[in-house]
Amino acid sequence: MCGLGRATPAVLLLCLVALCGCETLKVQDTQSLLSSRFTRSEIVGLVAGFGTTFAALPDLLAILRRRSAEGMHPRMAAIMAVFQMLWIYYGLLIAARPVIVWNVLAVIINTANVAAWAYYAARKSKAGPP
Repeated sequence: MCGLGRATPAVLLLCLVALCGCETLKVQDTQSLLSSRFTRSEIVGLVAGFGTTFAALPDLLAILRRRSAEGMHPRMAAIMAVFQMLWIYYGLLIAARPVIVWNVLAVIINTANVAAWAYYAARKSKAGPP
């Protein structure tokens, strides 16, 4: 075992014991101070979703700027779009606005990524080798 191997279970046990005593310190999901229509968890969800939603945007912008799909592969964007559709369904099931909003935008961005790649790849194949 490495040096941390023996200490890890003891540290985890101490953390678990400490967390059990923090029951009264939990965050109450009251209305946000920014807007009374949103709860704090929705505000955090909206902020957190921003980063993951727009993670694929640089690839899309690179394809559009270069007008070429060279060096890009749509596999990751296609996989992400499919699973983000499941996140939308999940968001509908739990009525979570941030999950729905960000994943709808992410599906649009990832689908546009795949479409742009397909368009420029087809255009290149019609043009033939350089």
